[in-house]
Amino acid sequence: MSNVPPLPAGLRGAVDLSSLVNRPAQPAHQHAPAPTAGAGAGVDPSAEGAPGPGAVDASGAPAAVQVPSLVLDATDATFSQVLELSNVVPIVVDLWAEWCGPCKQLSPVLEKLVAELGGRLLLVKVDVDANPQLTQAFQAQSIPTVAAVVAGRPVSLFVGALPEAQVRDVFDQVLDLAAQNGVTGTVTVAGAEGAAEGEEAAEPAPEPLPPHHQEAYDAIDRGDYAAAQAAYRTAIAQDPRDQLAVAGLAQVSLLARLQGATIAEVRDAAAAAPTSPEAQLAVADLDVSGGHVDDAFDRLLTLFPQLDAAGKDAVRTRMLEYFEIVGTDDPRVGAARRRLTMLLY
Repeated sequence: MSNVPPLPAGLRGAVDLSSLVNRPAQPAHQHAPAPTAGAGAGVDPSAEGAPGPGAVDASGAPAAVQVPSLVLDATDATFSQVLELSNVVPIVVDLWAEWCGPCKQLSPVLEKLVAELGGRLLLVKVDVDANPQLTQAFQAQSIPTVAAVVAGRPVSLFVGALPEAQVRDVFDQVLDLAAQNGVTGTVTVAGAEGAAEGEEAAEPAPEPLPPHHQEAYDAIDRGDYAAAQAAYRTAIAQDPRDQLAVAGLAQVSLLARLQGATIAEVRDAAAAAPTSPEAQLAVADLDVSGGHVDDAFDRLLTLFPQLDAAGKDAVRTRMLEYFEIVGTDDPRVGAARRRLTMLLY
């Protein structure tokens, strides 16, 4: 993972998760019963297992199991069931955090594509702040990190908020890899058929985005960050109180600055020029994109008193962007804002 954000690469083996789970051995001639889903959108740790690779039902069709949702939450304690379900369908693992702006851009794309595939893929979300074992196992040095699990084996996919078209290509590769390993089953959402028959169970259609927000979203989807920035700036010019546009502009500006950046080169430049605002701002971008928010804040606020007026203004502007990306209600933002205010006055 030397480039941020990286382009989808060929699928490759990742780390062995056997140290995190203790799967009971199944006789070669006998499949374990399918997992029973609970009411919540999480992986049920009480389930015994799922059919092995290539399993079929009595009619000869690929095996299918029921789940509470096509998007599940997993933890260090419950991830063993994800490994079992990966014998039926490939599992896409989204390692994210609440404060991560790019994660919030990517998650709707992942959920949309998983829904379109109708049970051929399952999306499992892992909060990196609450699950350090899985974060380490998947080697999530930056977030969002997206991986897969096929027949119990992890596969590294990509890092960063990629456009929908590129994510779709990665999913196609995952399905091809799963087929090569005999994982061709499906999952169905428990109660979905009954809910579809009752009009009262139908969910209301989501409200359309404001025109400039939709324009920005479409531009991000095709990887045109400059067009997305322009759309958000237009929205802000029309309504300076549009906080969603302000936050969106901060997030896509970070993505634009990181596009094509090489981690080693950025960090080497920062180490060689510890008082250069340009070099330190660049490495702070990497820190924020990788979830090292406190490191980014401390780096810039420690440098701040040594800078001239232009350098201080650049750091102040970038800090305000970071506050929008992380979230203005985040306690780390409150502490950094107070420290910045003291430095300014």
